[in-house]
Parts: sequence; C-alpha cells; structure tokens
Amino acid sequence: MTAIILFAHGSRDPAWQIPMLAVAERTRAHLPETWVTCAYLELTEPKLTQAVAQAVALGHFHIRVLPMFLGVGKHLREDLPGLMAQLRLDHPNVMFDLQPAVGEQSVVLEALAQAACMGLPGHPKPAQPVSDLP
Repeated sequence: MTAIILFAHGSRDPAWQIPMLAVAERTRAHLPETWVTCAYLELTEPKLTQAVAQAVALGHFHIRVLPMFLGVGKHLREDLPGLMAQLRLDHPNVMFDLQPAVGEQSVVLEALAQAACMGLPGHPKPAQPVSDLP
C-alpha cells in the first residue's frame, strides 16, 4: 500500500497550513484508498519522521514524499536529502519515492501561469481562495 506525504516548510501561523491541508484533501478525493498526510520541516507538526513512522505503523511500505516547495533552495538541496537518508536507515523495508519539488513540475508551473492570467481579458475570473471555503 502506498502512502503520500506532502512535505512543506512549516510556519508558526496556523493559517499557513490551509493550502497544504486543501491539497491533502483533494489528493484523498482523487485517491480515496491512499493514506495522505502533510509533514513539515520545522515550526509545524508533524515532522517528516513522525509522518513516516505513522505511515509505517499503519502498514505502508511504499511512501511517496512530495516536496511542496516552489523553489529548490537549501532545504531541498541539503536538509531533505539528509532526512531521507536517515529515514532509509531507520526504515530499511520501506521503499521511498522522493518526487521533484512541485515548483519543478510542469503541471504546477502551468497552473501558476494560468492563475496569473485569471480575470484578464480572455481568461476566466479568479477562483475562490481556499481560505474562503467552508
């Protein structure tokens, strides 16, 4: 069974999590049989190690980690590889599938370009912000 962990930076502001949680919810809607959660590098719980431990405890031995970062900076170049190396040591029976950062994926770049065009002539009006949804 595959688990998906959406890995983001984290923030002290709880409202910052709203888009991450919305992506997790939408992912679950697309893959209702898949366990999906968010995990964070710092300032927010759960940490990546905690999310992986929970996934393993639930019987997941294939874990996809999707970095929810637009740019590839120090956290993805240095921090995440170290975390992944430790996770592989701690969970040798788990197959980890580390995906490219969302900001490197063409589908995300296209969605962002479309968002920039929304409401301009020839483009649909802007969508309702996730923070305004019930």
